[in-house]
Amino acid sequence: MEISLKNISEIIQKNILPVALGFSVLIGWEVLVEYFEIPPYLLPGPILMFKTLWSDRLLLGSALWVTLKITFFSFCLATLIGVLLSFLLVQSRQIERALLPYAVLLQVTPIVAVAPLIIIWVKDTTLSLVICASLVALFPIISNTTLGLKSIDPDLMNYFKLNKAKRLQILFRLRIPSALPYFFGGLRISSGLALIGAVVAEFVAGTGGTGSGLAYQILQAGFQLNIPRMFAALLLISLSGIFLYSTMAWISKTALKDWHSSETSGEES
Repeated sequence: MEISLKNISEIIQKNILPVALGFSVLIGWEVLVEYFEIPPYLLPGPILMFKTLWSDRLLLGSALWVTLKITFFSFCLATLIGVLLSFLLVQSRQIERALLPYAVLLQVTPIVAVAPLIIIWVKDTTLSLVICASLVALFPIISNTTLGLKSIDPDLMNYFKLNKAKRLQILFRLRIPSALPYFFGGLRISSGLALIGAVVAEFVAGTGGTGSGLAYQILQAGFQLNIPRMFAALLLISLSGIFLYSTMAWISKTALKDWHSSETSGEES
């Protein structure tokens, strides 16, 4: 019986409470808009926003697909490059000292400053947007995975060396399993950053036409004072970010739940 009550409490805390809070915010938002008679071109209410989302579903749906496509490709590219660079960084301290400052440089350089150059250099618009978004999402993968590859038990390392394990054996049998929690943590961060990078790159590029993403729709809605459509597009971006983070969290839990303390410590023995 105690287990059942505990499960019910966890469901309430993880699902019902956030949903209830969200509905409360929406209701308060709608009441304030109606009470103060705020015009839609300044602040539309949630009801009007959802109506616009439905009426413009084809336009916004196609724009969402473009943005998500760029996000997916940039996230995959950032993950691949980040993991490979992390493997390289842990090979020796000299390599880490030589390359890590440039990874930090990519992180602190505003994407809006380099995106115009990338768009000029790369003729294909979609590819240039993918590169821009990948640069935004790259650093968390590098930093988290590198930290995980280095955070190994010294006793286990000594045991591997005592048995004359080769460098690749240490990497695949010791470093990578130890780095998985850090790696999945980086994925959760980078998935959202890839979406942000895609939207920012679309803003900078100002792409339009049939291949336009949500950022272009937001720009157009702003120019036309179609603020309900702007809020509907922003809602889609927010929901996409939540979906990406939740997906990465589910993948992490699925991969680690049977053996790592970060996912098993809260479970009953």
